Amino acid sequence: MNTLYFFLYLFLMAGVTYLIRMLPFTFFKSKIRSRFLRSFLYYVPYTVLAVMTFPAIFYSVDSIPCAIVGTVVGVLLALLGQKLLTVAAGSALAVFLADALIKYIETL
Repeated sequence: MNTLYFFLYLFLMAGVTYLIRMLPFTFFKSKIRSRFLRSFLYYVPYTVLAVMTFPAIFYSVDSIPCAIVGTVVGVLLALLGQKLLTVAAGSALAVFLADALIKYIETL
């Protein structure tokens, strides 16, 4: 990659990032009074995180059944009120065990 293109892309990305963060402060100078809009804006970060994370769950392992097992275990642990580290470790362990079981069954 050419150095000129690198810095051009870098400054373009920095400008777009700055605009995205600056525009809400420019347009919303007073407190938002609409209950619907405040509720909508409250859930946007959670929605964006879910949309970014969920596809990665299924592309991070080689087999879809293992990904489904890990997802189900993670959701169940989260619904049971477990902490994030416990949910992540439990999901990873479930995927590991499901993958080991599938490989063991294939060797029979």
